[in-house]
Amino acid sequence: MNRNRLTDLQAFATVARLRSFRRAATELGVSPSALSHSLRGLEGRLGVRLLNRSTRSVAPTEAGQRLLDRLAPALLDIDSALETLNAFRDSPVGTLRFNALRHAAEHVLAPLANRFLLANAGMRLEIVADDAFVDIIQGGFDAGVRFGESLDRDMVAIPLGPPQRFVVVGAPAYLTQAGRPSDPHELSRHRCIGIRFPSGERYRWEFEKAGEEMEVDVSGPLDVGEMPLMLRAAEDGLGLAYVYEETARASLAAGRLETVLDDWRPTEAGFFLYYPSRRLPSAGLQKFIELVKESRVERTGTTPRASG
Repeated sequence: MNRNRLTDLQAFATVARLRSFRRAATELGVSPSALSHSLRGLEGRLGVRLLNRSTRSVAPTEAGQRLLDRLAPALLDIDSALETLNAFRDSPVGTLRFNALRHAAEHVLAPLANRFLLANAGMRLEIVADDAFVDIIQGGFDAGVRFGESLDRDMVAIPLGPPQRFVVVGAPAYLTQAGRPSDPHELSRHRCIGIRFPSGERYRWEFEKAGEEMEVDVSGPLDVGEMPLMLRAAEDGLGLAYVYEETARASLAAGRLETVLDDWRPTEAGFFLYYPSRRLPSAGLQKFIELVKESRVERTGTTPRASG
């Protein structure tokens, strides 16, 4: 393939992925004007408009999206091939891109990322925190972090971090006024702060007791997508919230919130680091995987096994 054409395709994929000429130019190390000129030249040679542009936004056209869907995995394969050269160096160099749930990014991935960068001076990390489910191949990510049950079968998944517990919490004043539910069915009589995913779907609260599993479609005056907002609303007495125990720890310790339905807590879930099974991980990702496994041994004394 002509070298200039490959460069133009890489430029298009970066702009389409980031939806911004300025951010794409920064990532590619060129000026926005040079990048725009390159994309106009590519569209002229192909005879097809690939991007819709306005003063405020950039988005792929239908033709551009079809090209991106085919192009992103191929470019990732090229990057992976080049990354194999790292095996001939004493330490890996380059950039790793992760996509992770917000809670996982803050409480699980970030501490490992800091250790990794201190030990591998030639590496750079990009962490995108996003609660929407993302196709990491199409998004140009090396790996992602999600709960295990949400992963496709063609992914290699490695346990990451400690198990995550969920709790139902409410302010003492609210519980005094509305009462403390003793069974998940009683949530229908309570104001509940709903969780809404970026897709628009509302989360059904999950419970488990003595092998009995239950999902409850709660209702209330507020739906949010950020746990800090849920905690603030619960602390203000708006209703009950369903959150990570770690997120609520400070509020519980300070007495601003109390837990309910403790005997109905769902089975602990764990995050997984995952990446495509059809592609060998780069030298940098291999180093990060080694760190993940080492940290699990330090925490539990057991060696994790990859699945997928």
